[in-house]
Amino acid sequence: MEDKVNELAEKFKDLKAVALQKGCKEEDVIRLFLKEAGKIKAKKEPSFRRFKLLAVVLIIPLFLATIGYYFLYDIFDETSPCSIDNSIFVLEAARPIANCQMCKGLKEVPKVSGLTPEQFVEKFAYSSRPLVVTDATQSWTAMQQFSYEYFRKLYTDSETALNSTEEECQFFPYRTEFHSLRQVFKMSKARAEFKAEPWYIGWSNCDSEVRAELRRHYSKPYFIPSDSEHSETDWIFMGGVGPGANIHMDNVERPSWQAQLSGRKTWSIYPPPECESVCEPMLNVTIEKGEIVVIDTNNWYHATTVEPGEISITIGSEYD
Repeated sequence: MEDKVNELAEKFKDLKAVALQKGCKEEDVIRLFLKEAGKIKAKKEPSFRRFKLLAVVLIIPLFLATIGYYFLYDIFDETSPCSIDNSIFVLEAARPIANCQMCKGLKEVPKVSGLTPEQFVEKFAYSSRPLVVTDATQSWTAMQQFSYEYFRKLYTDSETALNSTEEECQFFPYRTEFHSLRQVFKMSKARAEFKAEPWYIGWSNCDSEVRAELRRHYSKPYFIPSDSEHSETDWIFMGGVGPGANIHMDNVERPSWQAQLSGRKTWSIYPPPECESVCEPMLNVTIEKGEIVVIDTNNWYHATTVEPGEISITIGSEYD
């Protein structure tokens, strides 16, 4: 059965690629699935040509994949970086309808400084409205310390770090051939310096010794209330210019923040389809070195692109 489901998923990915090449959009796939599942009504009827194209290349695999919903969930929940390619069926069938107040009237993602914890709680912390805080990393040494070589030495010098990462953590290869952090830290010097094939990866840090060492160089952002719990697991994303994470929506427990410690990265965020009549169809915001983006990734579709310049290194965590 698993082989069949894997084969179905691969076929769907291929068919989706064909649809994109022929002019369909990622959001069309999402909207079509929701409409067929009865979760939304069409905002307006698409052209006959576009509907026919989508029907030919997507309806059949969507129907078959819906039948395999429970099997797909078991397979992809632990192994996929929550990408639309693998989990659109599970994501859209299972997630609750969003409160569109999170994006109503939002024309751009605001950038602020001097934000008090009280202001953060009142306006942003639990409203799912995104923001960027520009002055929350000024005392952190992470921006001077963190680099590919720093992480490579930290993880390879530890007796347990790489093993715990492979056994307990998540690793996101995105658009690389790497299957583990161990492979990342074995790449050639030329490639590590982006003189060969590009790469962008992410991972969660589950090793207590490494976590303690990393947290010597950063702390909970000042605008998050002191009684808010910091998640045990932190997330690290690193890579060079070009596409980062592909468009997806997360399935994590809480809202999160992500600090840009090196380089510049543009976030493209999209409201869920049921909010498209209320909100802007897409918002772009470029996060500069030293800035922190706060976003509820359970409610916003999002994708990232690394801008030219330094290697992009970000670290993030959840809060309650």
